[in-house]
Amino acid sequence: MAKKLLLTLWRGPYASQYADIMWQIADRAVDMGYEVDVFLYMDGVHAMKTLQGPKKFPNVGEHLTRLAKRGIDIVACSRCSTARGYVEGEADEKGVYPSSQRVEGVRIMSLYKLPELAKRNERLITLTG
Repeated sequence: MAKKLLLTLWRGPYASQYADIMWQIADRAVDMGYEVDVFLYMDGVHAMKTLQGPKKFPNVGEHLTRLAKRGIDIVACSRCSTARGYVEGEADEKGVYPSSQRVEGVRIMSLYKLPELAKRNERLITLTG
């Protein structure tokens, strides 16, 4: 049975190293046989922004897409995403909100998805400042 880990990111990218730490932990955890979930909360939702163009930092959006391709479930809080201008309509039948501003592999869903994720994981790491 696989070990399970939930990472929550509360800080935005480029203002701190928390987003970089998050994807590095996620990568290593998958390498070690963990099933990993990521929940983006508060300013952490900015990590999913499309068209990021950092010149001297790793591109967090590209890392999120790569993590999703590795099988990591990445969810952004809909309330936080709406407040920051990412949500562009109502949720579909699966509870996923539309956005043209999120990178591939990230789903915008209700904050109530967080307790569900926490329940199915054995460990939780929260990256906040």
